[in-house]
Amino acid sequence: MSKRVLQGIVVSDACDKTVIVRVERRVMHPVYKKFITHSKKYAAHDEDNRWHAGDAVRIEESRPISKRKHWVVLGALTEAGGERRPRGPDAGPAAAESGAEPAAQAEGAA
Repeated sequence: MSKRVLQGIVVSDACDKTVIVRVERRVMHPVYKKFITHSKKYAAHDEDNRWHAGDAVRIEESRPISKRKHWVVLGALTEAGGERRPRGPDAGPAAAESGAEPAAQAEGAA
């Protein structure tokens, strides 16, 4: 049986090796036919403490890791839906330089 994979936003990274991820889904009300946003929070395992509040991540169902933790963080998402590198000290200088180049090119063009 395949494992479920969900997408959500990290809302808390206060615990060690754990992040709380809010997953939102839209459902149609059976009577009023309006779309309602339901959200649920999942505790997910983050071994290296690399994800922080506000990051969009993908989580995958796993074996029970603790009393409430049954999910593992796979990685972060970009706007297009692909994987991206995490923020923080292990992101490296290449990530900072690549973000600064488009701004420098935009200033030179203006």
